Amino acid sequence: MDADAVRERAGTLPTEPGVYQFRKGETTLYVGKALDLRDRVRSYADPRSGRIRGMVERADRIEFAVTDTETQALLLEANLIKRLRPRYNVRLKDDKSYPLVAFSDHEVPRIEVTRDPEAGAVAYGPFTDVGRVETVVKAVRDEYRLRGCSDHKYEGRERPCLDYEMGICSAPCTGEIDPESYAEDVATARRFFEGETGVLADPLRRRMEAAAEANEFERAANLRDRLEAVEAFHGEGGEAVSDRRDDRTVDVLAAAVEGEDARVARLHSERGQLVDRSRHRLDAAAVGDDGREGDDASDGTANTPAAVLAAFLAQYYAEREFPDAILLAERPADPDVVDWLEGEGVAVRVPGAGREAKLVELALKNARKRGGRDDPVGALGERLGIARPERIEGFDVSHAQGTAVVGSDVCFVDGSAETADYRRKKLTERNDDYANMRELVRWRAERALAGEDDRPDPDFLLIDGGEGQLGAARDALAETGWDVPVVALAKAEELVVTPTGTRRWDDDTPELHLLQRVRDEAHRFAVSYHQTVRDEVKTVLDDVPGVGPETRRRLLRRFGSVENVREASRDDLTDVDGVGDATADTLRERL
Repeated sequence: MDADAVRERAGTLPTEPGVYQFRKGETTLYVGKALDLRDRVRSYADPRSGRIRGMVERADRIEFAVTDTETQALLLEANLIKRLRPRYNVRLKDDKSYPLVAFSDHEVPRIEVTRDPEAGAVAYGPFTDVGRVETVVKAVRDEYRLRGCSDHKYEGRERPCLDYEMGICSAPCTGEIDPESYAEDVATARRFFEGETGVLADPLRRRMEAAAEANEFERAANLRDRLEAVEAFHGEGGEAVSDRRDDRTVDVLAAAVEGEDARVARLHSERGQLVDRSRHRLDAAAVGDDGREGDDASDGTANTPAAVLAAFLAQYYAEREFPDAILLAERPADPDVVDWLEGEGVAVRVPGAGREAKLVELALKNARKRGGRDDPVGALGERLGIARPERIEGFDVSHAQGTAVVGSDVCFVDGSAETADYRRKKLTERNDDYANMRELVRWRAERALAGEDDRPDPDFLLIDGGEGQLGAARDALAETGWDVPVVALAKAEELVVTPTGTRRWDDDTPELHLLQRVRDEAHRFAVSYHQTVRDEVKTVLDDVPGVGPETRRRLLRRFGSVENVREASRDDLTDVDGVGDATADTLRERL
């Protein structure tokens, strides 16, 4: 559109509050709000920045919606931006939380590191250093032997699992420890997470010293490293985030902008305790000039932290419960956003000193973190020479000698598992890993090209396997014409296999850790589905007198396959609940 077309269209708009969209075909380029639609849209006839001038020139029409109030316009604008993701707006792209340590709401609680605690769980954190959290949880399990398995795996066990043999679980599932003693261990572990460092540090120190005295220097060094992590665990931000006298719910926000990358860090405090932290990425690559509403809206402030905060506040709180107060590192560029929040009873301010200022300082520190270990997704893109792969899909296949063949397709968004986008598929029965992988990737590609998959296309594919699996996946992509970057990650030596060669990345690189998480999750999901399908498949065991469906499942869980059942000794068979001497003899005869 040229200037005359914009003025002509503006002349037809009402002088009421509302939202306007610059569109090209079916694509929305920009969404804005206005107290006076006609006056605001007319200002685009003479835009003050080259970026907005380019947006106007690309647009072929302007659409609008009238609202009753400015607040309605603000909320409608926020929702449209989140739904339509216009190129020329600041866009909230993710809502990734930091990890917490949770004890499940179960009579025999499990301990886990999670970003999404289940209902009723007792959670501690969040924590910014996931590596330190995992080290500490390992130390807790090693010392107090708390279970880490899911409730599904916990129920109905007949014998302790490998964790018991390794000494990191006391096996309450099979009665190796009484419930009262286990509850005491859980209570002691929780005391550590509530701030009593000595309950874990003291026994660790004693074990370290004993190992050193016994000349077990490697073990002593490992215990020393674990002890350092434990002793440092409660050191971050404690002074700033704790005040039992404060009974409010408070959000603390700070923004940082570096080039086209904008981040907002959010701390959430309840009753004086920091209970949640999250960092949010926003796309400021082509931010419009509406940092503020009115005549001075095009003063070039759109790429500032103040403008990013304004965009974030509107989009984030448009669909969430309001806190009692919001503390900010600086005033948002759009005063309407502040008016709206205060109208909802939220106290909004920029603190200058004291505990609140320390909280803001901590939020600002989190917002400024980027690159390297703080941005493994970006590091992965740079390492592979591709655009930042925000959506990664991981693939693996699982079967038992060609039976119960299944494939998994897991999804990670901005480095975090997006479980709602996981998919799985039964594959052709055959003992051929390469053909199975080719079928799985081809299925995904064909669905994407036909518009039958309701998920966005991924930016990157990761295959669990080596050169053969990667070659099979690339064949499927070539056959279908689906153009998506793909590499494989081989187990054992953890080699990154690319179309141009095989590489070994340093063990401590964040991009390798990201690939490992995706690969391991694809493997876990495939194996879990395979076990489900395997247990459902009719086998020759069903024809053995005395072997019913439940006994068959127990045999397959114990031995893994019919072939292994066939090779099992009589004594091993009778160890399985429900298999007596007569049934064991019949199994050995029939198989």
